[in-house]
Amino acid sequence: MEDSRQKMAGNTPLHKGSQEFEDENGSSSMRTAETVLRLLPMGLCVVALVIMLKNSQTNDFGSLSYSDLGTFRYLVHANGICAGYSLLSAIVAAVPRPITMSRAWTFFLLDQILTYIILAAGAASTEVVYLAYKGDTAVTWSASCGSFGGFCHKATASVSVTFIVSLCYAGLSLLSSYRLFSKYDAPVELYNNKGGIEVATY
Repeated sequence: MEDSRQKMAGNTPLHKGSQEFEDENGSSSMRTAETVLRLLPMGLCVVALVIMLKNSQTNDFGSLSYSDLGTFRYLVHANGICAGYSLLSAIVAAVPRPITMSRAWTFFLLDQILTYIILAAGAASTEVVYLAYKGDTAVTWSASCGSFGGFCHKATASVSVTFIVSLCYAGLSLLSSYRLFSKYDAPVELYNNKGGIEVATY
């Protein structure tokens, strides 16, 4: 009976045990690496945000600014939110403390949400940049980069940096996923020796 209870405990979260906390929280080098990985997208977000904020051009054809396009405004807001989250999460990750289930779930959910936010901003902005370069005759959308080349170049640079941020957040999502689900043991098969019936616990 005692052996069965020990096996059945394999499908429950590991809440206790200093050894698990030591191994999972990692050494100071592991904590430093995660902190740097969380700070990196913050810097990139600020770069993408500043480039887009300063993106405006005036010439004989008129004036064009990022604020004239809702997609680019969303890009600026998304980068600002991600920069703030990256800073806060880096501070929390730098603190040497045990990783509890609630903390692991919080990192996992927030990393996932921010990944989709910044990825959506990059994808939507890419479509606008493409239309600015190529146009769309089906909806009588003419290419504007021939007249506002500087604006298009800055927009392209900001979107490119945003996609690098997306890759960083994808890596963070994988890390937080690993940290969370490694707190659960794999399912363990139990065997009923009396009846010869195999029972799997999940």
